Amino acid sequence: MRDLREGWARTAARIGKWGQEPEVVQAVRSTAAATLAYVIALHLSPERAPLTAPLTALLVVQVTLYSTITTSVRRVNSVVAGVVIAIGFSILVGLTWWSLALIILASLAVGHLVRVSEFVPEVAISAMLVLGVTQVGSTAWARVLETLIGAVVGLGTNLFFAPPVWVSAAGASIEGLARQVRQLTLRIGEQAAGRTPVSEATARLYEARRLDHDIIVVDAALRQAEDSLKLNPRVREGLLHRIVLRTGLDTLEIVTVVLRVIARSLADLAKERGAEPLLSPRVGTTLERLLSEIGDAVVSFAVLVTTDVSRSAESAEARLAEELATACATRDTLAELLLAEVQRDVRQWQFHGALLAEVNRILDEMDIEHRSRRLLEELDRGGQRHRQQVPLLSRLGEHARRSLLARLRRLLPGRKHRS
Repeated sequence: MRDLREGWARTAARIGKWGQEPEVVQAVRSTAAATLAYVIALHLSPERAPLTAPLTALLVVQVTLYSTITTSVRRVNSVVAGVVIAIGFSILVGLTWWSLALIILASLAVGHLVRVSEFVPEVAISAMLVLGVTQVGSTAWARVLETLIGAVVGLGTNLFFAPPVWVSAAGASIEGLARQVRQLTLRIGEQAAGRTPVSEATARLYEARRLDHDIIVVDAALRQAEDSLKLNPRVREGLLHRIVLRTGLDTLEIVTVVLRVIARSLADLAKERGAEPLLSPRVGTTLERLLSEIGDAVVSFAVLVTTDVSRSAESAEARLAEELATACATRDTLAELLLAEVQRDVRQWQFHGALLAEVNRILDEMDIEHRSRRLLEELDRGGQRHRQQVPLLSRLGEHARRSLLARLRRLLPGRKHRS
């Protein structure tokens, strides 16, 4: 009996895990919406096989509510535009080879004019399907009806079965990227403290370059999370979440770029030194310790970015501040050692100065004061764009924006900001 309960628990956990996978969620929701749209269209459409309705539902139902609404509007717009063009051509010229060419050209042009985005070919497809039948009027309106049914069912699927919010998945991706950055900083520090072959230094450089592909993957997860926050009634302060995550990813991207520059500098130095150590023992050991502390701070920064609860955010901020203070102290020690090295041998002053500047750039990007100013600037910039696009709604939402600013200040305790 106990084994049976444990088996059911494992099965339930596995099903719950599947429920968090975008592909599984998309497949289930799309299948249900398409089937329901077909059943409804069978009763309302004059066509024997109203396949336009389930096809529209398949195209409309997306993982997030925002993408579902935008896709629904573009899909219906494209079909209506194609039907109107087909009716006009059927009245004037009918179906010939040259009228078919004209209707395709006109449909594609109109599709760009009405801004249906990826549904531009759908305008031409709708026009050709309607023009190719004898009873243009009934077929045209049946196609519009089926499209509306599919769009409404797809939209209703997300309204009644709320789509998941993908913030946790995006946060996990950001933390995973931060841990990869930490591992890279540790390996770069190890090679800086000893005799590093050129092949090993070059391998670290290639590893730093490969982080660009990981950033693209994290960016895709973050875009999905941003879409899931838009127009979602279950989410409060969606703008704040989007700005916090986006600026956090931007900072990590800058850190990876600077690390790539450091790896390139060490690779060039390895080619020049040959079998000799890259740096003197004290400088190498200090740089290794500094890069290790920077790696720890990067992980703490990612935890701060992805933490939602105020108390946890405060502890994450305190831990990051402590780690940054430790790294800054080690940076000062490294600066003194590098100065002494330059005074003894001026041949490497450019490398030493560039290395110190790159380390400073990483520490400045993760600085809490710098991040606080960046968050407030992005929040103000987002509010300005919204006011320019929708002036009436922006005036109504001014109180909400002030609440967001107050919430942001509470998340960043002990800091003075200017809005």
